[in-house]
Amino acid sequence: MKLFYILLLSPTLLFGQLLQEKDKQLHFAAGMISGAAGYTLVYNKTENETLAIFGGIASSLAAGLAKELYDNQNGGKADPRDILATSLGGLSVSVTIPLFTKNKKKRRNK
Repeated sequence: MKLFYILLLSPTLLFGQLLQEKDKQLHFAAGMISGAAGYTLVYNKTENETLAIFGGIASSLAAGLAKELYDNQNGGKADPRDILATSLGGLSVSVTIPLFTKNKKKRRNK
């Protein structure tokens, strides 16, 4: 059981430390926006929550990669931690959206 808690807390501590930097917070927010857009587009096309979650994560990953490629091409330095922060934003919003939309669906069916 202790191993379970260690495995559960390790990523949380790592990501919490990562998101203390202002730049990473901005990347996280951008990931949330691009992830929500990707989730919405895929869900509206397929009405499949699982595909929509993957669509949201994929769109935030694509946004993070595109931004870092842009930085690299224009004299900046690509930072893999920026891609991670952007992807985490997409992951968090993509997993959260279904939690709130299920409640709305249940209320409409009553």
